[in-house]
Amino acid sequence: MRGGSVPEIDSGHTAWILTSSALVLLMTPGLALFYGGMTRSKGVLNMLMMCFGAIGVVSLLWIFYGFSLAFSEEVGGSSIGGLFSDLSAAGMRGLFETGEEGGLPILAFAGFQMMFAVITTALIAGAIADRAKFGSWLIFAVIWATLVYFPVAHWVWGAGGWLGEGMGVLDFAGGTAVHINAGAAALALALVLGKRVGWPKEKMKPHNLPLVLLGAGLLWFGWFGFNAGSELAANGISAVALVNTQVATAAAVLGWIFVEWIRFGKPTTLGAASGAIAGLVAITPACAFVEPLGAIAIGAIAGVVCSLCVSLKYKLGYDDSLDVVAVHFVGGVIGSVLIGLLAVEVLADENGLLYGGGVGLLGIQTLGVVVVAVYSFVMAWLIAFAIEKTIGFRVKPEDEVEGIDLTEHAEAGYDFTSTGPSLVGSAPARPAAAPAAPESASSEKVAG
Repeated sequence: MRGGSVPEIDSGHTAWILTSSALVLLMTPGLALFYGGMTRSKGVLNMLMMCFGAIGVVSLLWIFYGFSLAFSEEVGGSSIGGLFSDLSAAGMRGLFETGEEGGLPILAFAGFQMMFAVITTALIAGAIADRAKFGSWLIFAVIWATLVYFPVAHWVWGAGGWLGEGMGVLDFAGGTAVHINAGAAALALALVLGKRVGWPKEKMKPHNLPLVLLGAGLLWFGWFGFNAGSELAANGISAVALVNTQVATAAAVLGWIFVEWIRFGKPTTLGAASGAIAGLVAITPACAFVEPLGAIAIGAIAGVVCSLCVSLKYKLGYDDSLDVVAVHFVGGVIGSVLIGLLAVEVLADENGLLYGGGVGLLGIQTLGVVVVAVYSFVMAWLIAFAIEKTIGFRVKPEDEVEGIDLTEHAEAGYDFTSTGPSLVGSAPARPAAAPAAPESASSEKVAG
């Protein structure tokens, strides 16, 4: 480096974190496919755009000031870091140095955490599928990331953060800062925007289940970078996190489809995909604090409980389109609280209640859950309410019925009308059938 010596960098740790950063970034397109397949066909592109829009907006915010607010040590404090970006040209020199752990460039850590900020914001979109203006969503993403995600990340992971360092809340990879944070905001947005036209009387089924499974597979793959990468080193703890991530997810898949089998007589592909995500969410905060048997217990509990919690939206009357609350909020709560029961001292420096520890850790974990959930819900509700009352957040009912892909993006996910050149030797095309009678607005709202 010009003007001085470069601290020694561990190439193995650095390579792992750069790889993990790419894996975590891949999770957001995977989320887009997972969410997109769960929507109706006339809303798939809008959901993909909401996820990709989060990538664009939050990545730039991270450079401008997000990293500094979450992780800067220049100002410090228990609530928020420095305002001015450590990633500006003036601050780039210091970012080539290694962090406190040694061997890892701080810039690699900044890039890794950027991907967390991106996907946390994108997770919220699933709750408001089919009915949110795209421009208003981008504005919400800017404000929520600034006022909620960046500060909460500092509370949990930042130097001097009052939840993490101050109170001892354990969150290895994002149970509170990511999933509870996003899940609480998702509930707030679902309440502000209201129910989709026709919900819950009409069945709004996923239009493309293979797309859902593809997205779930990409999320599962990327999650190894999410969890094992959070050790910020290639070592034994990262191996523990990787193995725990796998076995918890496997247990959650079986737990979810077992519940379906008992309740409805058939296991479903949607249930398997949803169970996988529930298990991934639940093990995220705990993956480096429990042994594999504890991880299996967390996954199985998450698969069963999250499956049962899907029905809450029908009983309580809130339209969480793609079950963000049931999977991410509930799963995040399960994983965060169960640390207090299943943590092992060799990994967490303190045994959980079931391993002979006291109730102190359980109480701390519960407090962390409540604080993040309340803060995110209140702030998200206020932001969404302000947007709805000013420029409007929800599309018009007629635009929703016509299809948000067409009204917001002038595109359709599937073109069933265009005809291409006939294949050589193929049979002649059949005469066109007489046009069918126009469908009612009600029939247009059926999935696919």
